[in-house]
Amino acid sequence: MTRSTATTQWHPASWQSKTAQQQPKYADNQALENAVAALSRLPPIVVSWEVEALREQIAAAQRGERFVLQGGDCAESFDDCDSDKIAQKLKILLQMSLVLLHGLKKPIVRIGRMAGQYAKPRSADTETRDGLTLPSYRGDLVNRPAFTAVDREPDPSQLLRGYERAALTLNFVRALVDGGFADLHHPEYWNLGFMHHSPLKDAYQGIVDSIGDSLDFLESISGRPVHTSGRQEFYASHEGLHLLYEQAQTRFIPRGQRWYNLSTHLPWIGMRTAGVDSAHVEYFRGISNPVAVKVGPGMNAEWLQALVQTLNPNNQPGRLTLIHRFGAGNIERGLPELIQAVRSLGQTVLWICDPMHGNTESTASGLKTRRFENILKELELAFDVHEEQGSRLGGVHFELTGEDITECIGGARGLKEADLARAYRSQVDPRLNYEQSLELAMLIARRKSVRGNS
Repeated sequence: MTRSTATTQWHPASWQSKTAQQQPKYADNQALENAVAALSRLPPIVVSWEVEALREQIAAAQRGERFVLQGGDCAESFDDCDSDKIAQKLKILLQMSLVLLHGLKKPIVRIGRMAGQYAKPRSADTETRDGLTLPSYRGDLVNRPAFTAVDREPDPSQLLRGYERAALTLNFVRALVDGGFADLHHPEYWNLGFMHHSPLKDAYQGIVDSIGDSLDFLESISGRPVHTSGRQEFYASHEGLHLLYEQAQTRFIPRGQRWYNLSTHLPWIGMRTAGVDSAHVEYFRGISNPVAVKVGPGMNAEWLQALVQTLNPNNQPGRLTLIHRFGAGNIERGLPELIQAVRSLGQTVLWICDPMHGNTESTASGLKTRRFENILKELELAFDVHEEQGSRLGGVHFELTGEDITECIGGARGLKEADLARAYRSQVDPRLNYEQSLELAMLIARRKSVRGNS
């Protein structure tokens, strides 16, 4: 049964009256309807009280009491639903959060780009190779990466496989966390097999030892365990791109008289689908999750103000996060206007820096890559611009993996363009490897500890 409210006239399918960008074109509409109907009957992947707990933590980050670390794959593949790969991704996020906790002296909100990041926007609907034109690969939720007519045809059954893989991934993460995997007393659980070769090994071990000594001291004088050191919360996020998938997992919770997207804790809108009158904004305005929007070059003050007012008309704490992604060469020019635009509304948002997407380039051989130096530069400039504007950067957003890959140039080991072919595995965008990710966390922590926390 469709529910709507007299005040908003919103329901999970009201987006269908709007223009929906970046949606796949299915040949078999009946198969699509059957898949969506089946998906809507399946249990939710997350529950509303987890979503509300994250909203409260984001509200605390808005006040400067916490810092958000959001990271994971550009686009997950179904093959990534593998215990070792999931554990490695969780390990690097836990290692980064430990470093940030040590440097920032405040709790870290851990949000993975995982357990549902299976759909990707594309700049063109089709791709041509050697005279053959086929639909673009839009992520495993839609089709398959192999360049054949069968693999590239959008397949409704992939929606159900995506749900299954997301549920299995998050179930394994929860089992690890509930079993003490994220306990600050045992950071040795997070060791990556190749970490002992890293130039960062000694610096990281020093942080581990320092936090261990601090916990031992606090617990010895209090006579009880430090409450927040045992079970560390972990949340999931993905781009809410495929609207039929998101609609099918949207549930009305009678207790709070609210609608929630229960496919993830924190869905976000990408810049390609963030038009104020778009189908995606129409869908997102009605769900009670904390939501995020990617913002960057080409988005002016009026556009952003309209988005903020549409998505958070009551200025609810913890509701809205803005993830800015300008590129190192554009952030100083573009970000101040957007900060001022939000301030003029009297709105409170959480600002997060995504230093990845604005710094993508292609090598002579056609591989997409990103330079570590540009990622770091944008991140440093983001902190500077927010401080100059009297604002606060409350989090970071990285595309990363816990694997020993070679997709981004630079970092502590000095990867060069010639090194990329050794272990370039991404089907879409380049990711930071475990070492580059940890190095960025250390540089953030070092900067904030030197300058003082705000």
